[in-house]
Amino acid sequence: MPYHEFECSKVIPERKEHAVIKGKGEDLTSCLPKGYLNTIPGSISERGCAYCGAKHVIGTPMKDVIHISHGPVGCTYDTWQTKRYISDNDNFQLKYTFATDVKEKHIVFGAEKLLKQNIIEAFKAFPKIKRMTIYQTCATALIGDDIDAIAQEVMEELPDVDIFVCNSPGFAGPSQSGGHHKINIAWINQKVGTLEPEITSDYVINYVGEYNIQGDQEVMLDYFKRMGIQVLSTFTGNGSYDDLRGMHRAHLNVLECARSAEYICDELRERYGIPRLDIDGFGFKPLADSLRKIGLFFGIEDRAEKIIEEEVAKWKPQLEWYKARLQGKKVCLWPGGSKLWHWAHCIQEEMGVKVVSVYTKFGHQGDMEKGVSRCGEGALAIDDPNELEGLEALDMLKPDVIFTGKRPGEMAKKVGVPYLNAHAYHNGPYKGFEGWVRFARDIYNAIYSPIHQLALSDISKDEIPAAQGFVTRRMLSDKDLPEEITSSTELSEYTGTYDSVSNLRTKTYPEFPRTSADTADAVKAAA
Repeated sequence: MPYHEFECSKVIPERKEHAVIKGKGEDLTSCLPKGYLNTIPGSISERGCAYCGAKHVIGTPMKDVIHISHGPVGCTYDTWQTKRYISDNDNFQLKYTFATDVKEKHIVFGAEKLLKQNIIEAFKAFPKIKRMTIYQTCATALIGDDIDAIAQEVMEELPDVDIFVCNSPGFAGPSQSGGHHKINIAWINQKVGTLEPEITSDYVINYVGEYNIQGDQEVMLDYFKRMGIQVLSTFTGNGSYDDLRGMHRAHLNVLECARSAEYICDELRERYGIPRLDIDGFGFKPLADSLRKIGLFFGIEDRAEKIIEEEVAKWKPQLEWYKARLQGKKVCLWPGGSKLWHWAHCIQEEMGVKVVSVYTKFGHQGDMEKGVSRCGEGALAIDDPNELEGLEALDMLKPDVIFTGKRPGEMAKKVGVPYLNAHAYHNGPYKGFEGWVRFARDIYNAIYSPIHQLALSDISKDEIPAAQGFVTRRMLSDKDLPEEITSSTELSEYTGTYDSVSNLRTKTYPEFPRTSADTADAVKAAA
């Protein structure tokens, strides 16, 4: 196995088996790092905890809910607002975060009374919100507060409210992925099947593992609505609490992020017989293939083909404009979880860049297998890296840009490497045909930023060209391109608007008459 040993981690020899460099002709049988194990002592991991995975990633994107953490106030603050999962209800879930603010005295005497007081206070403060999710933290898990009993007590006293309890303390798993699993299973155990939804289409799906980062969910819903598909619920971006209680009536679970949400899909298949279809909203070809698969499942392939034809004709020339200018640029793909394999192959094929490294903080072995298999010779794959290893990798690989989270991104900028926020995006949405062009534009802007070029100069030793005039990105990117590219009238820069989402919320869609009654309707009629 071609393990790579970082100089900075020689004092932690176990780390060697968590990084590989893919050699010529090597495949997964000869090139695969260890993954999804407990962080090795001595290595300061960039991972989040299981509480963070449950609340920050999965739970909080639900839009019409009071999300309250039962624990110290720092737990809720550190999982608030760092991801831009917007919603169409004025972003209630982004504006507010709630905590019971547990102190030392509560650890000694218990915090159940404090929890009940906070629940009632929160509902009174926001009387229009009737749904709540309570997240357990390490502190209240260790003292054994019975959150379920308190929630039940409040629901009996306030019959118009409904409360979901997520028992996922920070220590419940090697990374945030443990929390993903726990909240998936808790939701289906407690809430799915407790509300009968209204069915309005012959084609009904749950859209699962989608978190509406800067509007991703709303872009994909546009395609589904144009195909005449009813999206019963979204788990969980821009999702409604009560819609998610009716997940059991869908005909198909359409799954985006398998790492965070395949668990509930598998349970829905086991308990309710709803099949699972994995799709990919990033990249022209993966997205087109995904729409075709959904169309094929329902027998409406023609509707999918019509959308693909329209979208590709509009946006492909703009993607090609950026591809011509990004050709051969080196990127480190360090997004955290499944984006390393969602993006690895299609950014190389459709934008012309070269992925020189992938890493994952909480991905499982399967995520790394897909990521490594989609990279070429010489790519460095790292599981659960620490900051020093990241710095050493940047010095060795010298990428033109990295895609990662804010903390490693800021570290990269300090050593002269521009970064794009792979978690919350810079100027998304990045899903959809238009979104993929926005992503290419952001990569282009990062690499060719004149300010970044200036930042690379070391004024203590470099000669600063004082006679140089104003420089634009276009001047930097086009200086070595052939004239047929620079003067092409067929290719163009991105022509969309700054806000590509708001108009979707008021858009009208064609009606597709139903041809059959749904079981849910029959159940409702009988009731």
